[in-house]
Amino acid sequence: MNSQPAKQIASLPPAGGRAALFVLVGSIGVQSSSAISASMFASLGSPAVSSLRLVLAAVVLWLFLRPTLRGRNRANWSAIIFYGVVMAAMNLLLYKAIEHLPLGIAVTLDFLGPAVVALVFSRRLREAAWALLALAGVILIVGPGGHFDAVGFAFGLGAGLCFALYTLLAEKVGKADDSSVSSLALSVSIAALVSLPFGIPKVAEVSAPQWGLLALSGVIGVAIPYLVDTLAARISSARVVGTLFAIDPAMGTLIGWLILGEQLGWLSLLGILCVALAGAGVTWFAAKPAGPLQEVSDDNQVTPPES
Repeated sequence: MNSQPAKQIASLPPAGGRAALFVLVGSIGVQSSSAISASMFASLGSPAVSSLRLVLAAVVLWLFLRPTLRGRNRANWSAIIFYGVVMAAMNLLLYKAIEHLPLGIAVTLDFLGPAVVALVFSRRLREAAWALLALAGVILIVGPGGHFDAVGFAFGLGAGLCFALYTLLAEKVGKADDSSVSSLALSVSIAALVSLPFGIPKVAEVSAPQWGLLALSGVIGVAIPYLVDTLAARISSARVVGTLFAIDPAMGTLIGWLILGEQLGWLSLLGILCVALAGAGVTWFAAKPAGPLQEVSDDNQVTPPES
């Protein structure tokens, strides 16, 4: 059962399109979840909200994926634990940034992490150009005269560093073995344990409606996005997924406008267009079939054509 979700994606479109779809679904969930969670920051504080939603997400993933603790070597466990610690830090830092900055700007700073990953791992000038276009879009989204808060920017950049590590670890855990999706449940559990000291003191203050919002936030902002991110990295690479995460600033800006009432200017709209083009470009070329002298097998390894 542990590898069943991975098997179920075998009949979907080619890898590049699947990875883009997974990242898009994850982005919508994460940014919507951030907007929902922000409504509880004043009463509970962002660290407690981040912690409690991670706990609820871990419970959901354990029930759905039923991970096993056996059959894993030291390297597997190291990746699982590190992945979980990075998840916890990324969530805590991003939510602290959202306390000080508009959602779109906080998410933009967060995106700088995977953008750097995409640049560092680009093997061809064309792919680096798509990453640079995404960065240009990010700059336009922030815009001249935009909000600046030194504390918020520090938290946002810290979240971006964690997001870069998350992007790399998503590939490492995703491609480790056939039980990668169950390994994700273990990593989220580690994240929940690491952040638990921030959540426990506030448990008694959480109202019934807030528990419902935390559960919703945990499912759509952690359980589903982290699952699809792991699957995206499993079928592509950190380099491709890192550039596809360029949708996050655009999605955060749109969600901030629709739900939180943050206003969009023309420069922000132009930035969203740049980000969307960059994501589409990297996906198109990543999914482009190999040349006539070679073909790509189902496990993404290049093999010579049959005679």
